[in-house]
Amino acid sequence: MQTTWQEAARRQCGVLSERRLRELRVTRKFVRNQVRAGRWVERTHSVYTTTTGPLSREQRLWVAVEHAGPEALLGGLTAAGLHGLRHWERDAVTVLVPAQLSFDPVDGVHFVRTRRDLAAMRHPRLDPPTARVEPAVLLFAAAERSERTALGAVTACIQQRLTTAELMLEWTRRLRPLRRAARLRALLADVAGGSQSLAEVDVVRMCRTWGIARPRRQVRRRDRSGRLRWTDCEWDLPDGRVLVLEIDGAFHLDVESWAEDIRRQRGLTTDRRVVVRCTAQEARFEQPDLVRDLFALGVPRAA
Repeated sequence: MQTTWQEAARRQCGVLSERRLRELRVTRKFVRNQVRAGRWVERTHSVYTTTTGPLSREQRLWVAVEHAGPEALLGGLTAAGLHGLRHWERDAVTVLVPAQLSFDPVDGVHFVRTRRDLAAMRHPRLDPPTARVEPAVLLFAAAERSERTALGAVTACIQQRLTTAELMLEWTRRLRPLRRAARLRALLADVAGGSQSLAEVDVVRMCRTWGIARPRRQVRRRDRSGRLRWTDCEWDLPDGRVLVLEIDGAFHLDVESWAEDIRRQRGLTTDRRVVVRCTAQEARFEQPDLVRDLFALGVPRAA
């Protein structure tokens, strides 16, 4: 049974491209009349909406991919956000498009041309058409100017349980050649070893550099209220106590997260377990001070 333009509009948040309208056998005259009557709005030279107000976020995504054609996919941090990635939002919409296509730019949309197989990257269920989280984030990491940001995005996807280090590693092979591939593989090896954030990776590398005993990572603990927690790094001290190091990233700076971190630290502290905190900035750029404090607290040197 032939799909109507009304049904297509409902599925696509009221966004229809000229290509899609032709498939539905909607005439140009009908479209012009809808626009002139103020019932539809021309959003780009080839995409219309059947609503007239400001575009919602989901409509912006549909406009971007419909403008770019049937092979286009949402990619980068835009796709990662649709998969559930938190604290990495960007205003611009990223769209992966075939390298040979030519079309007009769209405000607020970043088109990334690629010769890779977009169909193989597409997630089978998400709409608008979206890349799987692994190729989306790895291609972002390869193109991003800041290596710190690139590696942080990959680590965050694993930390937030959107994928695994093993799947990311497999996609580094499937996407060959890939810029920063060696650096990404080294990162994924550290993450697979237990690190759940880029700051934890920095701590592990700090331990290697400064001769500190390797910590246990992501240790499962219950606080005094019985709530299950995972600690970032732990060391057994010579006097029998345990030192816990919790690492605060940028998202810990908002008031709600800060208050939760204080409750978490208090609930995990016992007479045999000491909980201290550092910032991700310290773990990365101020290691001598952090190392001095850890040794003062009794953390043993590496064997």
